[in-house]
Amino acid sequence: MIKKELIKSYAKINLSLDVLGRYKNNLHKIHSVISYINLHDKISIKPIKKPNHIIKFNGPFSKNLKNNTISKLLNILEKKKLIKKKDKIETRKYIPQQSGLGGGSMNAASILSYFIKKNIISISKNEIINICNQIGSDVFIGLDRKNSILLGNKKIKKFNTRIGLFVVLIKPKIGCSTKEIYKRVKNFSKGGIKISSKIFKVEALKNAKNDLEKPAFSLYPNLRKLKIFLSNLYQVEFVRMTGSGSTIVAYFSNKKSAINALKLAKKNFKNYWSILSKTI
Repeated sequence: MIKKELIKSYAKINLSLDVLGRYKNNLHKIHSVISYINLHDKISIKPIKKPNHIIKFNGPFSKNLKNNTISKLLNILEKKKLIKKKDKIETRKYIPQQSGLGGGSMNAASILSYFIKKNIISISKNEIINICNQIGSDVFIGLDRKNSILLGNKKIKKFNTRIGLFVVLIKPKIGCSTKEIYKRVKNFSKGGIKISSKIFKVEALKNAKNDLEKPAFSLYPNLRKLKIFLSNLYQVEFVRMTGSGSTIVAYFSNKKSAINALKLAKKNFKNYWSILSKTI
């Protein structure tokens, strides 16, 4: 009997995000502090004797995923003749789409990482980077799930430090358009992030920011209201939008305070998705 492998694909959070300018190709130059939380999609992979891969999605956030990162990854690997056998890949989606939590990118990253670790494919680092870039800008970050600093030259510095914060995540039913938000960035930050493990300490994170909040709040005023509400909660360390949104994250050192905050959030924003999680 062919064994089915199970993978956890964890959500990514941007603890901070500085937009420093634009490259010649018009893409934005950013610095970002990145971590992961224990919210995850569940992926099962099973080899099959079929002419084509079988890719299925289920779970709370599985609608409209025909043009997905997993299909893109497998198509690229087949074109490059890196895989010959077919797989049945089923993904149970717990990470909302268009949330700034990198659900799709982390799905592709988790599967690619699995293929590499299991020696199903053998490729150079440059080939890995090339494949990741064809799927999405965040995919390469998720290959190695460590706290990271993403630099403007697309280099990533990884750290073994732990943050140990409880997080309350709230997302309205809207999904943010990353393209529209970046188009509205008018001012650029100077200097960028200092490369040090100290950046992951709570006091440093309190003083950080997300440059995409201002344009996002202009486009979606409910996000501003949500951040103001969360910022006034008892014992909250700081509140920040992750990525280009639309999830707003409140960070707590104390689990009891985070639980109470979630109860208040659910009471005041009944139609929003909200959960309690923790950095890993």
